[in-house]
Amino acid sequence: MILAAGFGERMRPLTEHTPKPLLQAGGRPLIAWHIEALAALGLDDLVINVAHLGQQIVDWCGDGQRWGVRIRYSREPEPLETAGGIQRALPLLGSAPFLVVNGDVWTEYPLQRLLAHAHLPDGTAHLVLVDNPPQHPLGDFQLTDSGRVVPRPPAATGLTYAGIGVFSAGFFADMAPGKLPLRPLLDTAIAAGRLSGEHFTGAWADVGTPERLQALDARLRAAADSTG
Repeated sequence: MILAAGFGERMRPLTEHTPKPLLQAGGRPLIAWHIEALAALGLDDLVINVAHLGQQIVDWCGDGQRWGVRIRYSREPEPLETAGGIQRALPLLGSAPFLVVNGDVWTEYPLQRLLAHAHLPDGTAHLVLVDNPPQHPLGDFQLTDSGRVVPRPPAATGLTYAGIGVFSAGFFADMAPGKLPLRPLLDTAIAAGRLSGEHFTGAWADVGTPERLQALDARLRAAADSTG
């Protein structure tokens, strides 16, 4: 599942007329990087949730045929935040564990690593954590040597959730439909010992502001020029 329903408030004025996943970096929309990576991995059944300017995403991505994948859409009358959007899409996602990636991040994380978690026990999830970016210096969680995600003590430094993970359908079983961020469910899972994770130290960017989008675009274009 690619999460693509948010307003992109911090991206204004760019997102007043264009949904954030369609903003371009390195010559292609942000969402295209994810679709291409998932297609290359053979994950060919994709679900994208849409709300703000969502028809533009539907029109641009279509049914996925040009990438050799099938794309279905979970339409939200208003953005339901991460957990709410995933819960609404469960009828399309099915009962097996599924990969979730935020539509507004860019990364070189090798998604094939997550295939090792294709058989997560029901009610559990596995997160990719990254080094803290400048705009989030303390991070979200800490990671034990055994790969368990645990709370970050106040004022301590942890790691940042990358917006990439594998979730079992049962992770959302006790959630009522509606608008809800993901963090409360993650905290509940941590308390129950049902949340694992891994630390990725490679390239990753949260494209949350026009300045960060511009920086990523310049970086990708420079990399393309050096190899082309």
